[in-house]
This record gives sequence, C-alpha cells and structure tokens, in this order.
Amino acid sequence: MAHTAIAAPSAALSDAGATDRRDPRALMAARLPMAVQPFLTWLTARPAPGEAERSRPAWTYVSEALLWLVVGVALGVLALDSAPPLAAVLLPISLVVTSSGLGLFQVVVFHHCSHGTVFAKPEHNRNVGRLISALLLFKHFDAYRREHMLHHNARKLLTEEDEFADFVLEMCRLAPGLPKRELWRRVLVNVVFSPAFHLRFLLRRLRASLCSPDTLHNHVGIAAWLTAFVLSAASGRLVAFLVLWVLPVTLLLQVATVGRILCEHRFPEPALIAARGREFVCRATAGVFPGVVPPAASAGTLAGFLAWAAWWLNMLTVQLFVRVFVLVGDAPCHDFHHRRPATKAWTDYIHARQRDVDAGCPGYPLNYGETWGLFRAIDENLATLSRTPPEVIRPGAR
Repeated sequence: MAHTAIAAPSAALSDAGATDRRDPRALMAARLPMAVQPFLTWLTARPAPGEAERSRPAWTYVSEALLWLVVGVALGVLALDSAPPLAAVLLPISLVVTSSGLGLFQVVVFHHCSHGTVFAKPEHNRNVGRLISALLLFKHFDAYRREHMLHHNARKLLTEEDEFADFVLEMCRLAPGLPKRELWRRVLVNVVFSPAFHLRFLLRRLRASLCSPDTLHNHVGIAAWLTAFVLSAASGRLVAFLVLWVLPVTLLLQVATVGRILCEHRFPEPALIAARGREFVCRATAGVFPGVVPPAASAGTLAGFLAWAAWWLNMLTVQLFVRVFVLVGDAPCHDFHHRRPATKAWTDYIHARQRDVDAGCPGYPLNYGETWGLFRAIDENLATLSRTPPEVIRPGAR
C-alpha cells in the first residue's frame, strides 16, 4: 500500500481505451496506474476491464482464513505486551484482522462447505463444516446446510421459512411497512449498539452450536472452549484471551454479520415476490462493492491533488475497513452466488461474476445489478423493506 499514495491520471490508461463499461471500477482502471490495479480489484471485488482471470483452489481459502487469524492474534499479543502508544495502534488492527479471518471462515469456508464446493469429497466438506461450527459457535453444520438450501429455493426466499428473513424480521426485529427512518433507528439503536441484541444473538448461537442434537459435536465444542479458558487462566493470559479471541468471536463477528446480512437481499415489488420466478431472484439481490468514483481532475493542480488525496483517504480507510471487516471473501458478489449457487467458479468470484455479466447472465431475464458502497446498499435494502406490505412477507398480518 505504500505505493498507493496519490496517482496522477497521466500514469494511467486513457479513459477512451479502457472499456465501454462506465462504472467506478472502469474509471479506476482508466485513471490510475497499472501497478495499483490488482489491489483495487481485490478491494472493490470488481476486475479491471480485460483483466485476466485467476484460478485458485478452494482449499486456499482455508489457509487464508487461518493466516488472518494467526496474524491477528499475534498482533494482539504484541499490542498487549507493548507500551500504550504502540498498543493503541496495534490492538484495533489486531481485532479487525482477527475478525476478518473469522468472517472468511463464516462467509466462505463454512458456507461453501454447505454447498459441497470446498473439498472434493463430501465427507471432508461435512467434517470441516462441523468442526468450524463447534469451534466458532456457528449453527450445527447439518442444520445450517438444510436451512441454507431453503434459502436458495425461490419459493422460500424472503418468507418466514427463510434464514435471511428470519434474521432480519425476528432477530433484528425489523418489520415490513415501517418508515425507512424508523428501520434505520432500529438497526443502529436496537441492533448494532444494543447490548440486549448481542446477548440474544450470542445465546442463540450457543444454543444452535453447543446444544444441538449431535452430542459428540456439542462435547467437542464445549471441551475446546473450556480448555481454552482453563489454559489461558492458568498461564495468566485470561484477559488477553478474552480481548483477542472471545471479543472478535462474539461481539465483533456479530456486528460484521449484521452488516453483511442487511446488504445481501432486498424486497422486490409484491407481484414479483408472489410470482417466485427468476426475475424475483434477480431483483432480490445485487452486487455490493466497496469503492467510489475516482476524481477526473489531474493531480497536477491543487484542486486535483486535494480531490485525489480525499479519494485515496476514503478508499484506504472506509472502503478498506468495509472490505476486511464486513464484505469479506465473495460477500460482495452474493448475487452471483444466488444465480450460480453450485458453480465451482466461485473461487475466482470476481472474474466469474464479471464473465457472467458480460455474457448477459444466460438463463435469467435480467442482467446483474449493483450498488457501490455498503451503507448505500443497506439504505436501498431498507427502503425496499419499508415499501413492502406486511402481508406479503407475513400472510395474515395487518
């Protein structure tokens, strides 16, 4: 990142030759040097026009998630053993990095194991999924897999049988038909910053993970957590364990989960929801990409310099945080996953989705939609929930 200070358009491709797609990522490719394009592809989850695809084995996501966890915890240990100035810098970074690794296990590894697309053998997907659910306090893998398959059924999506709708309506206690302002108030006051919500969420996770019908699974999870508590206490590192591991696994992962889920799906017009066809699937989700349009001004002028400085500041703070904390892994391309849930091309989700976009998304009546910015996506989704009559989601409601 040291080389991504302020880049002038003179070092970039020309706008005219870049692409016919006039979107933020295409403009980044046109106005910024080649050297920063791989970083921008990862950050935005969108490829530069004409960028080569990259094959990647699915198992490498397991290694990546583990690496994020190891680095995050190591930074945290260093922070707690350092003087206050350095600790104040390292500890927040540690917590975000650890949370990112947990998010990768949740969003990528655990999720795609339920589709059987991480490992070649079904039993490997099942065993890894069960282990993750026991250690990280996720719903028992077998139950999650059954419910998640319903989520991919157009007849169940956005109904009370759907895991997404259940989380939004029951866990977050949002409701269709409410003014968008009230929905935002509930998200912020009653969810994100509510101790009561996070306690309910944690208790729900504990019941689903450690009180499942699978006794062996429960014993593995309980034994692992008890061992971790006992060893950390015996070594005098209980506070470190609570801060560096328990906090990310509980509160921080839950905050990130809320952000991810609220941007995943929107509520189309009632007629489309009732029809339950492929257009409904198309309208029910859109790509959500971190990033904003880059300035058109030259960095050679004072105004242009300030514009590019502000742009890079936004990209390397707000958008980078969104990418590593909330929209981890293939979360930005959730719409691609719903249209191609069984594809093994998800490992290169950035290019696979764009290839489908460029082909017109064969088999579906509409091409992909997209929103740039996490908060804008949540705002748009809440607006659709606000416009939805309660009886559409909850038959018989008044």
